[in-house]
Amino acid sequence: MAGKRHVMVTERRTRKDWAQQIQQMLDDRYPDAIKVCLVMDNLNTQSIASLYESFEPQEARHLAKRLDIHYTPKHGSWLNMADIELSALKGQCFNRRIADMVTMQTEVDAWEKNETTACEKLTGSSQPAMPERS
Repeated sequence: MAGKRHVMVTERRTRKDWAQQIQQMLDDRYPDAIKVCLVMDNLNTQSIASLYESFEPQEARHLAKRLDIHYTPKHGSWLNMADIELSALKGQCFNRRIADMVTMQTEVDAWEKNETTACEKLTGSSQPAMPERS
């Protein structure tokens, strides 16, 4: 588990936007990973069907096979962690009016880098400490 954060600022939140983010994540950030564990909300735009709506079937199938999707429960610790992350992002980046998307993405990129660095300092690596399996 890499425990990395990535935030992309977009004008909207469509199925195609989500599919392109997944393709970019798998191809650019995790090109050597056989499977990527993705924890995400259960939104109607975020599904394997979105891959098939956005790409040729062969590409969609290739991307889908590399995903191990875990949806956040409505009441659970994963959702709480996501809410804490979003609250921190909001407090540190969005506590004022931001004039344009370029500035917003720059702010988000700086926050993302800072949070990843903080995780590395706490664990001694870019991967968070994971409990041993019993």
